[in-house]
Amino acid sequence: MRAVLEARRKAAVMRVEELEAELERVRTDLADAKEVLRRRVIGLEQYLEALAEEEAPAVVVGGVSQRKPVGPRRAVPHRENAAGVEDLSVDYQAVMTAATEAAADGLDARRTAVVLGWDSASASRVEGARARLKRLVERGWLVETKPGKFTLPASQQVDEVVRPGGGS
Repeated sequence: MRAVLEARRKAAVMRVEELEAELERVRTDLADAKEVLRRRVIGLEQYLEALAEEEAPAVVVGGVSQRKPVGPRRAVPHRENAAGVEDLSVDYQAVMTAATEAAADGLDARRTAVVLGWDSASASRVEGARARLKRLVERGWLVETKPGKFTLPASQQVDEVVRPGGGS
């Protein structure tokens, strides 16, 4: 009987040692994962800060812009400098079409992400869509009637009613 109890005790000791080793491995993995998460959060914050600075109005001193030129990107012309929606990139044209279809209901970032063919459940994609909507507001293409709702300016909505085919 004593031999059976000794064998059970040894098995229990071995199991405890195995679990302690596994626990240590899991703790190490958890610490590594937390470090990766911390770095990713910092990276995202830095990216969003840089994006906000990039979209901020340029400071002009002596007629020279203090902003550094950014790599190739699709420019969104100011509404008054554009002949029409066809001057916008394809993505922005799709957003403007969706805004026209939404009319007074307005367009939000999540719906815009869907229009752009993006995953509307992804927070980063929704924020990207919101940034595009805000850019269109800054350039005079859209107005933000209430926080998060974007519509065509009143003058364009009247034009759409008067000239549904876009004719004169």
